[in-house]
Amino acid sequence: MAKFKTLMIPVLAATTAAAALGAALPAAAQTYRHAPAYQQNHGGWQSISQRKYNLDRRIDQGVRTRQLSVREAGRLKNELNQLVRLERAYQRNGLNRRERMELDRRYDALSAKVRYERRDHNGRRW
Repeated sequence: MAKFKTLMIPVLAATTAAAALGAALPAAAQTYRHAPAYQQNHGGWQSISQRKYNLDRRIDQGVRTRQLSVREAGRLKNELNQLVRLERAYQRNGLNRRERMELDRRYDALSAKVRYERRDHNGRRW
């Protein structure tokens, strides 16, 4: 009986450790990084309408909150519409990787421009 107890303690400890490790591994395997915008929707690429909607909404919100002047908003919307036309032209032949990267870069640049224009106090420094 004494041999059984001395043998049983290490086996029980190993079994408990294996069970705890098995429960902890799935949680450790999770990633907490946020994916870029082009990896979140539509199999890796946001649609034209979704990206246009997001930027258009930010521009309209900037006008409503008076962070953007009407002139700034007009220029930004014109640039957005040019970008949408370019994306549609690319899609006629199917988007390749280079075109997607170019469009993504241009959308990111326009997004940064909207952010900058909304924060520049329309030329006022108060």
